[in-house]
Amino acid sequence: MSPAVTVVADLATPLLAVVLGTAGAGKLFGRGGPRSASRTALARLLGGGDRAARALRGLGALELLLCAVLLALPPSVATGGAATALGAGFLGYLGYARRAAPGASCGCTAGDDGPVGGRAVIRAAVVLAGGVAVALARHPWWTAVPSHPAAASGAVLVALAGAVALAPDRWRLPWRRLRLRLTEHPLDGTRAATRVPVAATVELLERSLAWQSAAPLVRSALLDHWDDGGWRILQYSGVHGGGGGARPVVVLFALDAAASRDGVPEPAVRVSVLDADTGEAVALTA
Repeated sequence: MSPAVTVVADLATPLLAVVLGTAGAGKLFGRGGPRSASRTALARLLGGGDRAARALRGLGALELLLCAVLLALPPSVATGGAATALGAGFLGYLGYARRAAPGASCGCTAGDDGPVGGRAVIRAAVVLAGGVAVALARHPWWTAVPSHPAAASGAVLVALAGAVALAPDRWRLPWRRLRLRLTEHPLDGTRAATRVPVAATVELLERSLAWQSAAPLVRSALLDHWDDGGWRILQYSGVHGGGGGARPVVVLFALDAAASRDGVPEPAVRVSVLDADTGEAVALTA
C-alpha cells in the first residue's frame, strides 16, 4: 500500500468516528419516540413504532460504542470490518425502504423526517468506505495527525464540506434559506408584510385549491416558515412520483403574509416543488 493511501486510511478513523457518533447520539438521545419511529420504514419492517423505536435506540448505542472504540483504540481489521458491515447493512435497509415505503423516512438521523433520498445512501456508503479504510489503517490517528498536519487539515475541510452537503433537511434549512435569499427566490414577491399568526396562514393554505392540488405530494407537517418580500413561505417535505421513480422533494407554498381567513377567504397561493437533493425545480401536475 502506497504512503499516500496509508495516510488517508489513518486519517479516516477519527472522521468515521464523528459520523457514527453524531448519528448514534441522535438516535439514542433524540426526542423521537414510538410516534416518530412509526413514520420510518423500520416500523413497517419490524411491525410497529414501539419496536422500531427500540431498534433505533439500540442501533444508536452500537454506533456510539463503535465511535468510542475508533477514538480510543488503534485501528484494526475487526473494528474496520464492524464498520463496513454496519455500512453495508445501512445500504441494504435503505434499498428496502425505497421499495417498500417510498414516502417514509429511514430514521438514520435525528434531524431528517423526509423520505429516503440520495444523501442517506451516500452517508451509508461513507460509513462502508470508512470501515474499509480503518481496516487498512496502519497507525493510530493520534500519531498520524501530528505527523501529517497538512493532510489532516485537508481532511477536516473535506469532512466539513461533506457534513454540510449530507446534513439532514432540518440542519440544512438555514443554508438553503440563505441560498434562496442570495440568489433568485423561486417564490419572489414585493408586497409588504404584516404580522399574522403562522397557524392562521396554515389554516388559510389548507383551505385553498393550491393545497388540494399539491397535498398528494406532502408527507410532513409544517417544517419551516419565513417571511420574505411580503410573502410568507411555508415549507414541507414530500415525495414526487411513485414506485421506483419516487424521489424526495421540498414543497414550498407562498401566501400573502398579511392574509388571514377573515380578510382573504381565497388567497393567491404560489407553489414550488424542488428536488430535495439537487434543489432543481420539479413540475407540479394539477
